[in-house]
Amino acid sequence: MPQSAVDSVSPALEHAKTQLFRPFRLGQWSRLALVGLFAGEMSSGGGCNTFQVPSHTGGGHRELLSAFPFPWVFGPLLVVVVIAVPLLWLLFLYLSSRMRFILFDSVVAKRCEIGLMWRRRGEPAMRYFVWQIVLSLVSLAGMALIIGVPALIAFSLGWFTEPRNHLAGLISVGLFVFFAFMGWVLLALLTHVFTKDFVVPQMALENISAFEGWSRLWRMLQSEKAGYAGYAGMKLLLAIAAGIAVGIVAIILLVILLIPIGGLGAITVLGGQAAGLSWNVFTITLAVVAGCIFLLVFFYAVALISVPAIVFFPAYSIYFFAGRYPQLGSLIYPPPSPPVPQPAP
Repeated sequence: MPQSAVDSVSPALEHAKTQLFRPFRLGQWSRLALVGLFAGEMSSGGGCNTFQVPSHTGGGHRELLSAFPFPWVFGPLLVVVVIAVPLLWLLFLYLSSRMRFILFDSVVAKRCEIGLMWRRRGEPAMRYFVWQIVLSLVSLAGMALIIGVPALIAFSLGWFTEPRNHLAGLISVGLFVFFAFMGWVLLALLTHVFTKDFVVPQMALENISAFEGWSRLWRMLQSEKAGYAGYAGMKLLLAIAAGIAVGIVAIILLVILLIPIGGLGAITVLGGQAAGLSWNVFTITLAVVAGCIFLLVFFYAVALISVPAIVFFPAYSIYFFAGRYPQLGSLIYPPPSPPVPQPAP
């Protein structure tokens, strides 16, 4: 019998305890942190921190800008950024697609073997990769239309040239754009969550496309709207609670990491100034690389403390979906083995 969203919490917690602490294995913990980091599962239990760059005035800006004598340096750098950013985005999207199936297999099997599981789901992972590209482009196109079309209409009507004469229209259009934008973002987010929770298991176990998996899932949604709505609401509450807990620990971890790394950075900057170094292409590139290494270490450290959430949330979706998807249910609840016949005396 299918479990409700509330009833699925207890077996998912027990699953996470069994996989992570009975017994505790540091190697599996570290591998799950790496898989969860690249699979994007940290977004289920953690939040995003916004870092603000402190501003400087005076000669610092002029010295920094002088390091880019346009177009000899700034132009090629801009070209490299324009080419590198989409390539890096595709690379991380591909890695997240592969790691999503590794995470699914790791939770089902209660062990994480990255090499073996990487080779197991290559074809469905590639299909999921294509699905993620399509979903991302459709989401961005929808956002552009929601914002761009009303703005273009208001501009053609001359509302921006004399805004005081069209305050009522601008406010009403602004409210419409805001709620339409938020609704579109919520729809895209819900589509992404339901895809990784309910479509990925179908793709993994039956090697179907994401579109076919969504066709099946849509029929399930139509027949059980309340159950899946309860799941979405319950998962939101659990994600908020886990995000608060992980966020507090992440802030403490960030402070701990900033003390030695910040001191080392200050010593490096003072030593460079004493040696006569200034901001140029080499030193700026070195600073960017050092910052990326620090962020990578920080995110991996956050992933290490987020491993319980990384395991719990996929287990929660699996136990909820197992009673509604027989192929998954047979893995989670295997039939009892027949008794071994005893030889006659």
